[in-house]
Amino acid sequence: MSATSAIDTVVFDLGNVLIPWDIRWLLRKIFDTETAIESFIDEAGIMAWHAQQDAGYPVAQAVAEHSEKHPQHAHAIRALYERWHDTMKPAFPESVTLLRELKAKGFRLYALSNFSAELFAISRDGYDFWDAFEGIVLSGEERVNKPDPRIYQILFERFAITPEKAVFLDDSLPNVEASRALGMRAIHFKDAAGARPQLRDLGLPV
Repeated sequence: MSATSAIDTVVFDLGNVLIPWDIRWLLRKIFDTETAIESFIDEAGIMAWHAQQDAGYPVAQAVAEHSEKHPQHAHAIRALYERWHDTMKPAFPESVTLLRELKAKGFRLYALSNFSAELFAISRDGYDFWDAFEGIVLSGEERVNKPDPRIYQILFERFAITPEKAVFLDDSLPNVEASRALGMRAIHFKDAAGARPQLRDLGLPV
């Protein structure tokens, strides 16, 4: 670790930082057009509904209730979790390389993710970078989603993290802004190549 850097901890989001994720990859196997996909997402309120599962709502109950509420879309609603692996792809290799470089240089590494605990349990076997993390905080286990400040406080308190000595990488700008408001440095993540110079600007040797 750099002797001059005040940062000793790096916190990674998971989805679209380490793990590529997009529900449209699955929906393109169900619907014929992009217009139909976007109509489904909008009419059934899929993103807000999915966020409820990220906050700990039981998946089976959520699917049953939402299918009843939107019967014309029941087949696609069921498919979102029955075929969950079709919404994900292999890890970004450049992000995993960055993660392991930081680990090798002695930084404390954690994950903070909006992720259903049930879906995480069936997802994690597809990836081999979990050993890099000293701890993981999932919204589905804590029943609160980013950018709510409570989930950041859980991270800080559980793992004795000083916010001012930590940097957070997340692809969601609201999540980045929330972490900054609590004292963390933060990078609005686009890709590992773009994150590296921002980390170097903060004194990290990557």
